Amino acid sequence: MSNKVTALLVALAVVVGILSTSVFIVRERDYALVFALGEVRRVITEPGLYFKLPPPFQNIVMLDKRLLTIESQDAERIQTSEKKNLLIDSFVKWRITDPRLYYVTFAGNERAAQLRLQAQIRDALNASVNIRTVRDVVALERDVIMEEVRDNVRKRAAPLGVDIVDVRLKRIEFAPEIAESVYRRMESERLRVANELRSIGAAEGEKIRAGADREREQILAEAYAKAQAVMGEGDASAAALYGDAYGKDADFYSFYKSLEAYRAAFGKSSDVLVVDPTSDFFRFMKSPTGN
Repeated sequence: MSNKVTALLVALAVVVGILSTSVFIVRERDYALVFALGEVRRVITEPGLYFKLPPPFQNIVMLDKRLLTIESQDAERIQTSEKKNLLIDSFVKWRITDPRLYYVTFAGNERAAQLRLQAQIRDALNASVNIRTVRDVVALERDVIMEEVRDNVRKRAAPLGVDIVDVRLKRIEFAPEIAESVYRRMESERLRVANELRSIGAAEGEKIRAGADREREQILAEAYAKAQAVMGEGDASAAALYGDAYGKDADFYSFYKSLEAYRAAFGKSSDVLVVDPTSDFFRFMKSPTGN
């Protein structure tokens, strides 16, 4: 009886072992390649529970379905149309689109795929940067270059079972042997622009000051003319009043003007006048009527 139980347990263990090697799970992030005698028999792209023949009849290879990244370890030295060397760091987002073709090309080796794609990226960068100036690469056409590189590598990677999703240039620098001269030239250019702006500012300042001085002189001249006109009108009015007063009583007018002259002449006790006492100046002192 015990031999039968033992045999049954052994048979059950064998069946469980065979079933465990015949059942496999495909996750959402993976592709599954089912191999039979070294050939790909089936490609599974949907997640779930699947069955296969136990080894060595069939084997499973999993490939990553997710978005993958390639970052350059060392900056690529690329020459512009001006024969200036630039150091460019880039990264690439890519994914496997055809698992069967990808496995046939790289034997499932992700490192081999990255090296192949890096070489293609390097060629595409050279093709795009070599025809442009430093200014274009650094500022004006950076986005255009990334699009060109992406489209170029995408076409070359499609036969490998790979899709290039995006290409980005992280850092662009001058090579050390030309960086110092470029910085000095940029500094000189900025200094030239600064001096030019200062000259323009000084000229504009002089123009503004000249305009202000001219406007000031014009305002003063107009004010002086108006003041003279008012003074003239006042003098004319005063003369008219004096004339009317003189015409009404000439003797009183003469007496009043003489008093004003006396007040002005004898304003201080220390004043000294050397005049003829019989002069007409003293006629109102001799007689109130001036006779």
